[in-house]
Amino acid sequence: MHGSMIEQVAILGDGQMGTVCAAMLADRGLHVRLWGRNEQNIQGLREFRENKKHLPGLRMPERVSFTTDAAAALMHAEMVVVAVPCQQIRPVLIRMAAHLKRDVPLVSVAKGIENGTLLRPTQIITDVMGPIPVATLSGPSIAKELAHCLPATLVTASDDDALAVLVQQAFSSQWLRVYTNEDLLGVELAGATKNVIAIAAGIVDGLKAGDNAKAALLTRGLAEIQRLGVAMGAKPDTFAGLAGLGDLVTTCISPVGRNRSAGERIGCGVPVKQLLEEATSVIEGVPTTHSVNELALHNNVSMPITHAIYGVLFEERDVLQTISDLMTRELKPEHP
Repeated sequence: MHGSMIEQVAILGDGQMGTVCAAMLADRGLHVRLWGRNEQNIQGLREFRENKKHLPGLRMPERVSFTTDAAAALMHAEMVVVAVPCQQIRPVLIRMAAHLKRDVPLVSVAKGIENGTLLRPTQIITDVMGPIPVATLSGPSIAKELAHCLPATLVTASDDDALAVLVQQAFSSQWLRVYTNEDLLGVELAGATKNVIAIAAGIVDGLKAGDNAKAALLTRGLAEIQRLGVAMGAKPDTFAGLAGLGDLVTTCISPVGRNRSAGERIGCGVPVKQLLEEATSVIEGVPTTHSVNELALHNNVSMPITHAIYGVLFEERDVLQTISDLMTRELKPEHP
């Protein structure tokens, strides 16, 4: 189905993660074709060998080529990295389906839950493509830090152990350590839900509510993420690992994280509608909040923080009143 080593990779998506994955894999000696739908962006990458819109300052290696042509991008690919936002995976793959070989593995680096279907990224892939080898690559992954080769760790998960090892070998380097994990459900669910808590963390920052409040938010946020995961069949330990706690901490403290930054603006009084209109990149946590709130209801899981953020984003609930409601809930013992 797939060999022990690969030489050619296609990357779908020319945003931050697509760009940094292309650079990392090319630095590992692989030939990479980066596909994007916007001709102007792709032409800029060809001309300047730099993604001035999404990741300025990162010089793209010579082993990376750029195209808007689906057939050209996928022609010789032995692995395909899906690096478009979660809500765009389905339309992009439908567009690509005729050129995708069913024995070539697809690796998602997206973090989210599809609105309506409530499917995770690898589930969307198999929903569109049918049975096909899939994996996810997740964990604490601020693109700007990866672009500067700062030490980092990620986790790859797949139902196919050999594919997880293949992804691990392809991405690991002197400064990037990749672990494997058998819990595909838990890893993807953790990656999606942490963006909801990151918006909440940003709101805490915007309100200047303090470090005690933020520590409480991360701890109780992780508890409700784990509750949902276990109810859906994920392994509890996954949420204490890189995809869970690791990614949650990074996303909630990084000043450049889009979800935390969006929450901070809401905490400072910017209306949600204005925030979304002014956004230059997808704030993945917003649609994901809608989906995770639905998952909580479907699985009868208590997720008070998620529900509160849903109210702020989609029901125009007052931020201060929302915080007050969270703090004055019925008193109870602490259970993770």
